Amino acid sequence: MKTTKVAITDKAAEVLNSLKETFGDLIFHQSGGCCDGSAPMLLQKDDLYLDESDVLLGQVEGVNFYMNKDQYEYWKHTHLTIDITKGRGASFSLEIPLGYRFLIISRLFTEAEQKEISVKF
Repeated sequence: MKTTKVAITDKAAEVLNSLKETFGDLIFHQSGGCCDGSAPMLLQKDDLYLDESDVLLGQVEGVNFYMNKDQYEYWKHTHLTIDITKGRGASFSLEIPLGYRFLIISRLFTEAEQKEISVKF
């Protein structure tokens, strides 16, 4: 089985797919900056300017997941799973008006997984 850097729970995927129907092409971005800190934000694809400081970690449900390069340095040894919970976050993420917020569940990669993965900048 191929090791991935990011995955999504079934419940989060259900909300994500509903938002894709409403808003079209989307991206996740995790900056580690303001608002909800390192919570993933779901945005319309053209609403965020991506540059060389953003790292593509993978895709969930056809949606690219990016992380700021500096933030990635702290998280590069972890597998990220996007989940969702009821409640309002303090960000501009598209799920917030629905009364939900995405969150990250993380775990360290195993030694075998760590050998298999790599991100090139």
